[in-house]
Amino acid sequence: MEVILLERVPRLGQMGDTVRVKDGFARNFLLPRGKALRATEANRQRFEGQRKQLEARNLELKRDANDVAAKLDGQTFVIIRQAGETGQLYGSVSPRDIAEAATAAGFTINRNQVALVHPIKTLGLHKAPIQLHPEVVATVTINVARSQEQAERQAKGEDLSVREETTLDDLGLEVGAALAESAPPPQG
Repeated sequence: MEVILLERVPRLGQMGDTVRVKDGFARNFLLPRGKALRATEANRQRFEGQRKQLEARNLELKRDANDVAAKLDGQTFVIIRQAGETGQLYGSVSPRDIAEAATAAGFTINRNQVALVHPIKTLGLHKAPIQLHPEVVATVTINVARSQEQAERQAKGEDLSVREETTLDDLGLEVGAALAESAPPPQG
């Protein structure tokens, strides 16, 4: 199906471009969300008549997105999760979790705007892009930790994924003596 784009769509085209897309993509995504019109002669004329208003609206949305991006870029959001000893989370941090953390901090972010390639599944600091407008992206840091104290330590640059090994020498001779007493006598 051929459609006329009413706004910039990543990996598809700019406003005003006539592109060929799969029917389902047009019917289920582009047309219902107002991102495109069917490429008929009547719609081409309608688009040309509305082009100035669409460009002005797009410019205003981009300006608003730039204002939000200036405040949002570089922010750090803490997300507390349970994890195993190796730092592997028992679940994952999804775009919805990031959007909720940003909203709790006073930013209006929709989960569809969080452009994670894959969910976060480990403790630590992770970068997450936020797509505020097709042409405006802000990057935030997600601090995934077991507790608020651990999040503060991670923020200072401590690597908490390294575990300290404890040897019998560290525990003292008392443990070694206790182990020797509990061992069965040698058979001889």
